[in-house]
Amino acid sequence: MKSKKSSGLLQQLVFVGPSTIFFAIIIVIPFLLGLYYSFTNWNGVSGQVTWVGIDNFKQILTKDPDFGKAFWFTVRFTVVGIILTNLLGFFLAYFLTKPLKTRNVLRTIFFMPNVIGGLLLGFIWQFIFVKGFSALGEATGWHFFNLPWLGDATTGFWGIIMVFVWQTAGYLMVIYISSINNIPKDIIEAAEIDGASKMQILKSVIVPLVMPAVTVCLFLAISWSFKMFDLNLSLTKGGPFRSTESVALNIYNEAFQNNRYGLGTAKAIIFFVVVAIITSLQVKLTKSKEVES
Repeated sequence: MKSKKSSGLLQQLVFVGPSTIFFAIIIVIPFLLGLYYSFTNWNGVSGQVTWVGIDNFKQILTKDPDFGKAFWFTVRFTVVGIILTNLLGFFLAYFLTKPLKTRNVLRTIFFMPNVIGGLLLGFIWQFIFVKGFSALGEATGWHFFNLPWLGDATTGFWGIIMVFVWQTAGYLMVIYISSINNIPKDIIEAAEIDGASKMQILKSVIVPLVMPAVTVCLFLAISWSFKMFDLNLSLTKGGPFRSTESVALNIYNEAFQNNRYGLGTAKAIIFFVVVAIITSLQVKLTKSKEVES
């Protein structure tokens, strides 16, 4: 009996041990160090670390309007981003599960933006907004292309939204395609025999049965939107006048530009708690809407 237990323990150490060690080194230990530094005034460079308690959190919540402004921008961006990304991803998936000759090519085309790195994608779109749209505006005279893209708070917000949705919708499309393809055909056929229209089948059959995919896609979209950093940095750098600065960019600037690492990690801890609460509530809510086929 003891030999079986020791053999089972040895197998667990061999197969699970390395991944557990790497998880601790890469995730757990840095998180605990960040939690410690959030209660200090460390500048990220010197060897002197002074404990300040909850002073960093007090300063963030009472004396840092820029963080509140960045948080409000991130909330607005997240709400709009998850709605547009999921709607576009779902309807792309819905139409690309139809018997189209070019559906495989179209799936590849719509997924490709997700393969490009965020910084590179942001710089490509920065060129499009600044140079490409300007040339199109001169050629066509359309006011849309002559808007101050990336140079105004409102158009800068929608510019980042456009690139974010264009980049991420294809990934969610793949998840929705897999879920739609897994719907039993006899259920849809039975609805058609009963006289249900395509819109009724979509609303009353397909959408309820893809709710597990909706749970996953909403979770991904929320986490991507809240953590959005690379597009923000490459497109607007938070400007003009920090009007398009996300929380992630605000934390980066605080820690690495202002050399206030302790204050930056305190902001990161607050950000982590808020995102964890929101995603947990979202998963719980959408899980309750799921039905079995």
